[in-house]
Amino acid sequence: MLIGQFPSSVIIQKYPPRIWLSSMVILWAGLTMASAGCKTYAQLCAVRFLMGIAESSTYAGCVYVIGSWYKTDEIAKRIAMLTVAGQVGNMFAGVMMAAIHTSMEGLSGLSGWQWVFIIDGVITLPIAGFGFFFFPDIPESTTAFYLNAEERRLALARLPPKKKDGHNIAPWSLAKRVFGAPIFYVACFFSFTAAAMQAYSIQGLLLLTLKAHQKSHHYTQTQINTYPLGIHGIAIISEFVVAILIDRFGLRLTTGLSLCAIQCVVSAVLLIPDLPVSGNLTAYYLAATAYGINPLLYGWPSQIAAKTGDDAVRSVMLAGMVAMGMLLYTFWGIAIYPADDAPFWRNGYIAMICVSAVLAGWLFVMRWLDRKTPEHSGYRGETDEEDIAQVAVVGTQEKA
Repeated sequence: MLIGQFPSSVIIQKYPPRIWLSSMVILWAGLTMASAGCKTYAQLCAVRFLMGIAESSTYAGCVYVIGSWYKTDEIAKRIAMLTVAGQVGNMFAGVMMAAIHTSMEGLSGLSGWQWVFIIDGVITLPIAGFGFFFFPDIPESTTAFYLNAEERRLALARLPPKKKDGHNIAPWSLAKRVFGAPIFYVACFFSFTAAAMQAYSIQGLLLLTLKAHQKSHHYTQTQINTYPLGIHGIAIISEFVVAILIDRFGLRLTTGLSLCAIQCVVSAVLLIPDLPVSGNLTAYYLAATAYGINPLLYGWPSQIAAKTGDDAVRSVMLAGMVAMGMLLYTFWGIAIYPADDAPFWRNGYIAMICVSAVLAGWLFVMRWLDRKTPEHSGYRGETDEEDIAQVAVVGTQEKA
């Protein structure tokens, strides 16, 4: 997934996102079904590698499109919806896979795990088909049949101005614009530290803790599997609460600092020797509020990058942010939260306090950059009559 981030961010500047992203979903579905036919470990690794390449287009690409349509006081809630949809999907997938594996074992000569891959791929295909027809692309190039010319004009008019060459992906030009933009470095480090702050939940520390205490506390396997589901519920609530506070009240810095403070308190509690399991449960549930950083993480840099009017740079920046989060977890969990340390990760708790402190300081860097970045004086939908006319013509052609 890490390898595919940057190529995909460039491709959607050349080809409509609805075509590229939907095509990647179809490819992912096909590869998922192909996994059921793998006979060797090498075959499965090859298929999973290609699945990762296809999947790499989705999140950064969707955030890019969201940032192309929504204003500063609207984007956080939309990003929260996108992220929450993924979390709900993960919850549903766990239940679905368990049910399929149990009920369809041996059906038509296939194992339960094979049916999991086949059904997962089949139910994905209609979603890809939906994307081809309904995904709106971006305002300046949309051909969505459900938007008339006036609505497309309004979409352009309400956005920050765009550079005339904002979709230029000539390699040397794009490289200079990306690596010469402070937001690229600031946003990528923001993503790196924000990913580290979500480590307790992402690394499944509650699950490992319950397993470590399974015999002494007589936990059933069902309890071990279901107790961590509460983390997803708290994560969902946290993301929506933070998104509302950001969009309605503009409390970016306040919410970010609050989330960092919660992780510091949780880590201090977890550092208590011989903490009861009930204390661990409470702490890890509270730690799930770290997911609330996501609307801020992708909304704030998107808004700053949009002010520059360079969509290609914004797209590559978002890919870089996703890649940095993935890069962190190639080593972070193994080095800081090894399973052998369960149920007490002293180094991990100390690391979390340090990460939260660094992230809290970086929020002030984000605010400084936001104030320092002027809005580009490019074309606007409501002032550039030529661009409005072009949008109107496209709309008329589509209706015809």
